Amino acid sequence: MSLDSSDQQPLSTSQTQHPDSQDETLTPLEQEVLDEYARLLGNLNNMSTLLADLAQNPSIEILEGLRGLERKTSLVFTLLKASVYSIVLNQQIQEDVPEQGREEQTQGGGLTGYGGGGFVGSGL
Repeated sequence: MSLDSSDQQPLSTSQTQHPDSQDETLTPLEQEVLDEYARLLGNLNNMSTLLADLAQNPSIEILEGLRGLERKTSLVFTLLKASVYSIVLNQQIQEDVPEQGREEQTQGGGLTGYGGGGFVGSGL
């Protein structure tokens, strides 16, 4: 389905009458329904023309709005990536800390070899 209106003809109401329909008369309700359909058809044709014009020549306001939206979306994406990176990095650090503690305990008992003068966790 294409928005190009150059190959589409606007819809129209039938201008021809069937030979049988000359004898038949419409009730007021039927005529009112047909009039509403004709009005709806005109509105749809107008809307189709406007949408085709907007698709061919977008307005400056729409383009500026889309540019602003693109900048905001880019910022949100960057912040999301930074947040995910931070979470993953913190998880890796927390996984490495218990492993280092276990290695220090198996290598010499931690900080007790320094004569007790160092601060816990500082390596002094």
